[in-house]
Amino acid sequence: MQPEATLARSPADGLEQRFRAFVRERAFPCVGAKSALGRGALRVLLARDIASAWDDLRIYAALRDFANVYRAAPAPFQSLAVIFAEGGAGDEVDFERNLWARLQSLSDKDGWLGQPYDPRVSSDADDPHFSLSFGGEAFFVVGLHPAASRPARRFEAPVLVFNPHDQFERLRQDGRYEPLRASIVARDVALAGAPNPMIARFGESSEARQYSGRQVGPDWRCPFHVKPRTPPHDDD
Repeated sequence: MQPEATLARSPADGLEQRFRAFVRERAFPCVGAKSALGRGALRVLLARDIASAWDDLRIYAALRDFANVYRAAPAPFQSLAVIFAEGGAGDEVDFERNLWARLQSLSDKDGWLGQPYDPRVSSDADDPHFSLSFGGEAFFVVGLHPAASRPARRFEAPVLVFNPHDQFERLRQDGRYEPLRASIVARDVALAGAPNPMIARFGESSEARQYSGRQVGPDWRCPFHVKPRTPPHDDD
């Protein structure tokens, strides 16, 4: 009798569970992500390869849906994590290039569909008030990958976590932002042994410098450019 064939495992098998466990770990510094996870407000989408446009339409549809859900109930803490099963073998420069390729592709789709850019933020990646916008809602992105120099950003697969920018403004209005930020910074220092030199408050420098997690110098220029918005299509 021939032995029973063993089914090949997909690279995505168990990734979502392991990512949720990664966020749940005691040492993980982002208490906002922990809160989103605990409240059942951390959405996860599994995608194929961060170096490929294969799943960009799915990711964009999930982003627009998430923007609509957030607007219907705008409160901290809510996030959408896109986990890529492949494309994590490179270094920090490779990840940064792939991150911006995906974000550019998603933004181009948003513009083609005539979605307005969130007027509360700037579309200029060099502007201190820059933020991404999908479905008319501004987002701050946190990238994680295997080669990240910061332990808090080091996960076994590439991940892009989309956080509604509005929730940070609501935290500021409630007086909760600065205590939350101080807690995250202190926990990150305890994990990494030194402060993250890229951390800055909104309005001090472009948040685009923080997305990939790579330490960049003053001469770094973001490769992202928002294309002109087209009028909405009849089928949108």
